[in-house]
Amino acid sequence: MSQAQARPRSGIRHFTLNSDGKPHPLLNIATAYTVVAGLASFVVGMMSVQHLAGTILGVTGFVIGLGAQMLSATRAERIFIVFGIVASFVGMGLGFAHGGFS
Repeated sequence: MSQAQARPRSGIRHFTLNSDGKPHPLLNIATAYTVVAGLASFVVGMMSVQHLAGTILGVTGFVIGLGAQMLSATRAERIFIVFGIVASFVGMGLGFAHGGFS
């Protein structure tokens, strides 16, 4: 009778948005853009001088995030997309409060 040998597990966990084992390159790009645009619009939206850039980044991050949310396949993608949507929405609101597209 052969006994199964347990493999030692490393303490390092590999982070991936594709937890289902399938590649989603377009969704990963949309997720990354949503998070980056959301954080950038939040930071830029706080500056009243750069309200146009904050508004544009916020609107594009919000719209791309909503589209990516409808197509997302894994939980990890959804978590990051929602974080980016919220940050984009706040940055967009700050941009509109300081002057919007004008």
